[in-house]
Amino acid sequence: MDYKRILLKLSGEALEGKDSILSKNILNDLLKQIKFLQEKKKIEIAIVVGGGNIFRGKISSDLGMGENTSPADYMGMMATSINALGIKTFLENNGVPAEFQNSLKFEKISKGLNKKKSKKFLSEGKVVVFGGGTGKPYLSTDTAASMRAIDINADAILMAKNNVDGVYTSDPMKSKDAKHLSEISFEEIISKKLKVIDEEAINLLKGKNIDIILFNMNTPSNIINLYNDSKTKKTIIKENK
Repeated sequence: MDYKRILLKLSGEALEGKDSILSKNILNDLLKQIKFLQEKKKIEIAIVVGGGNIFRGKISSDLGMGENTSPADYMGMMATSINALGIKTFLENNGVPAEFQNSLKFEKISKGLNKKKSKKFLSEGKVVVFGGGTGKPYLSTDTAASMRAIDINADAILMAKNNVDGVYTSDPMKSKDAKHLSEISFEEIISKKLKVIDEEAINLLKGKNIDIILFNMNTPSNIINLYNDSKTKKTIIKENK
């Protein structure tokens, strides 16, 4: 791959440890990979993180929220803020300059989003970690990843999934005939109703020249593998194949 400015989309579940919302081993692996990409490949890196390790949709039903999911969505966005600030702090404490921007305004820790500053930070070699999702209910962190990727003029979104190494013709957990797709278009994802990425997230990227690389976060050093080994299992999602 030759993408030079990337947005790494991490699911909250992919960061979770056995006894902690954030795994030290996974954070150390992420740190090693970010240092490699910055130092060896000269890659500029932004991160959008989910919140599923802290808050999952089932909790909203347990709380009796019914069809009014807005409070649950804001709870989820606050969970992403915790993860994002945690990642930013971990990176800084281990020698990687990082900045935290949040779509929800917590004045003590973030002044909100600033596209101009984000691009400046990236050009200075800092990792920009985005929290708070889109800042609005009813939209996913996949959509937030598309929004932030557009804001920073990213070349690609590296979408790290939890034990998923790409797009298949059907659910590989349910069908032995499921075939892995190394490349697929935005329109095919939508027309075939493949639920790997939210449709809204894909629609936002149309005409923006930003690819999506879907890969398995649970394989150690797999972000490095994407750059070093063309045979690494993944799916490249492009506007036009």
